[in-house]
Amino acid sequence: MGKGGNQGGGATEREAPMPTFSWEEIQKHNLRTDKWLVIDRKVYNITKWSSRHPGGQRVIGHYAGEDATDAFRAFHRDLDFVHKFMKPLLIGELAPEEPGQDHGKNSQITEDFRALRKTAEDMNLFKSNHLFFLLLLAHIIAMESIAWFTIFYFGNGWIPTVITAFVLATSQAQAGWLQHDYGHLSVYKKSTWNHFVHKFIIGHLKGASANWWNHRHFQHHAKPNIFHKDPDVNMLHVFVLGEWQPVEYGKKKLKYLPYNHQHEYFFLIGPPLLIPVYFQYQIIMTMIARRDWVDLAWAISYYARFLLTYSPFYGILGAVLFLNFIRFLESHWFVWVTQMNHIVMEIDCEPYRDWFSSQLAATCNVEQSLFNDWFSGHLNFQIEHHLFPTMPRHNFHKVAPLVKSLCAKHGIKYQEKPLLRALQDIIRSLKKSGQLWLDAYLHK
Repeated sequence: MGKGGNQGGGATEREAPMPTFSWEEIQKHNLRTDKWLVIDRKVYNITKWSSRHPGGQRVIGHYAGEDATDAFRAFHRDLDFVHKFMKPLLIGELAPEEPGQDHGKNSQITEDFRALRKTAEDMNLFKSNHLFFLLLLAHIIAMESIAWFTIFYFGNGWIPTVITAFVLATSQAQAGWLQHDYGHLSVYKKSTWNHFVHKFIIGHLKGASANWWNHRHFQHHAKPNIFHKDPDVNMLHVFVLGEWQPVEYGKKKLKYLPYNHQHEYFFLIGPPLLIPVYFQYQIIMTMIARRDWVDLAWAISYYARFLLTYSPFYGILGAVLFLNFIRFLESHWFVWVTQMNHIVMEIDCEPYRDWFSSQLAATCNVEQSLFNDWFSGHLNFQIEHHLFPTMPRHNFHKVAPLVKSLCAKHGIKYQEKPLLRALQDIIRSLKKSGQLWLDAYLHK
């Protein structure tokens, strides 16, 4: 028999060595039609498969040509299950002489962060308290019930209507924070249960789409505050953010709006309109365009329930106006809370940082208190949430000291501020960016 034949019937052919690649070669494959990425030094070709990625093709495509190890671990709870889908995509590994990080990212910070994550796992900080989340859902349903009873008992006069609107806006805001927990798979071990409850809360309790939220929000987490990658900083020419964008707009003489006054018109078109106008329209159109009939059915169940509940008191048109007034109130709550952690931070083009540094550059915290925790859905711990998206929010305060220590070790600023100052900083940031635009616009 030849060297490749069976010898004694027990030996098997020696497997061919796995191809190795340099970072220079891998980084060439960062196009929409040609995507490679690296996880744990293994190289995967995700070009064709990315369109079937459950989190959306954009979020995984944002790491094309890069090491995606920490992002991969951050977003997926059951790594063994996910690895089954990755095996057919494996095409090789990093050459032995190549560093584990691309673009000169800090390998020591990466190593220390992975050790920190291991410590958090050993402390069971990724284990959720189911009673905690059940009580959150219960208090949302209680507010829905109180709202209906207020109108039923006191009638549809102005005072009961306004009180009920504020109660329902509070319920909607809290449901928004709760769907966020399930959307990040931070409640149950099994992703299936998280997905089901997520659809129930965002669909039946809020009238929105789980898939729309997933595809949008995961991009934000993957590349926070990065232009062309984070949809949350795509302001459609309404605002200019950070320091780079306003200067670029100014140099190019772009003046869609008087950006030097954006800190003033923010109050008119930012908080009041985001949810009742932009999000509501975008969500409905996205579900129809993608033929996402399951999410659409969940959303219809919300609107049907609302109209059946309140049209007997207000009529169909009155109930629709009532609904939009509630969304108007909720929108203020949502915008101020979500922007206080991000819009004031660095917003720029892709800087190619390690996972830990990139999240710290784009997020800041608000001081802990029982009110702040409830008011923001624990997003006052935005740093910890961005570092560990699948960690249950009731454990953020436990991991925060470890994060602070790692920041101190590497000289990375850990920003934490009072709630009122965080809200005021939104306006200061918009004013600063607007002035940068004006200076560049007027400069000849």
